[in-house]
Amino acid sequence: MIKRITRLMALAGMVSVMSACDSVYFYAQAMQGQAAILLARQPINDVLANPDTHSDLRQRLTLVDAARLFAEQELKLASGGSFTSYVDAQREHLVWNVFAAPSDSVDLVNWCFPVAGCVSYRGYFSEQAAQRYADKLARQGLDVYVGGVDAYSTLGWFKDPVPSTVLNRSESQLAGLIFHELAHQRVYLPGDTRFNESFASFVEREGLRRWLDQPHQAEQFQRAIAALDVQQRFAQFVGNYRAQLRELYASTPAADERQAGKDRIISQMRSDWAQHQDAAYYSTWFAGDINNAKLATVAAYFDWVPAFEQLYLESGEDFEVFFQRAEALSKMTDSDRQQQLTTLMSDRLAAALH
Repeated sequence: MIKRITRLMALAGMVSVMSACDSVYFYAQAMQGQAAILLARQPINDVLANPDTHSDLRQRLTLVDAARLFAEQELKLASGGSFTSYVDAQREHLVWNVFAAPSDSVDLVNWCFPVAGCVSYRGYFSEQAAQRYADKLARQGLDVYVGGVDAYSTLGWFKDPVPSTVLNRSESQLAGLIFHELAHQRVYLPGDTRFNESFASFVEREGLRRWLDQPHQAEQFQRAIAALDVQQRFAQFVGNYRAQLRELYASTPAADERQAGKDRIISQMRSDWAQHQDAAYYSTWFAGDINNAKLATVAAYFDWVPAFEQLYLESGEDFEVFFQRAEALSKMTDSDRQQQLTTLMSDRLAAALH
């Protein structure tokens, strides 16, 4: 029992992190929320064996089981018991993350915790609690963004269940999620969201390529890769405007001029996306409020994906070798790792031009 409580307390830092003024509440909601998920788990085998299980749920959980086995056997991603159980979350999202950035910076605020390191979000098991904290940060003059999260990894601390919040995804998206979350259990660098999410996003993409690269699934494979390509183009598009804002903030000392420039760049971004080849996608994202925090969440998840693709190619497309080299990267100093990733990125972009 003591071991489980200790793990729950540590998980508070993995799901998010705390500040001194509200540490008691934050720990309480994190432990209560995670405990509720753990206690509600049902083994997938039991759900499948139950004759009353709805056919749609049966189909989805059968797919999850197949994707987990594929990840273990083909992608060298040991599940450690994760995704062998199911939980009905009975809500739209599993967790709501709060992101914040200064009004004149495109870099997210970090909160630091001994176990998880420094992370760029705080997670809440209640949307209302997340919004209350976001409102508090907004009153301090920060740009804030609250985003629902349908799944997360506890990095092997617990045997993560498959939550009901992800089961409405397409078959390829659901399999990709399994690959993504198991990748976090294989390599994780505390305090570096860009590294962790870019790494897992690449593993998801390459895992899907292998998962669907079969003659009878050629059409589904093309649709899945096309969707991932749209996602990557969206990230690059947003990243270009984030770079414009960074330059604006660095070169414009007057606050009113910075705000006017910020409004102009964001307005131009909306207008340009409406003319973009992928304008049919992400309409909800562009229709909502856009600020520094929201822009930064996009960049954090995809910045280094081309670098990890290059690392994978240099590893002979062998996942075991690739994971070993990614692990080695995670153990470097920050400056050395940045240099290595930048070199990998340049090599990938150069190769793409030829």
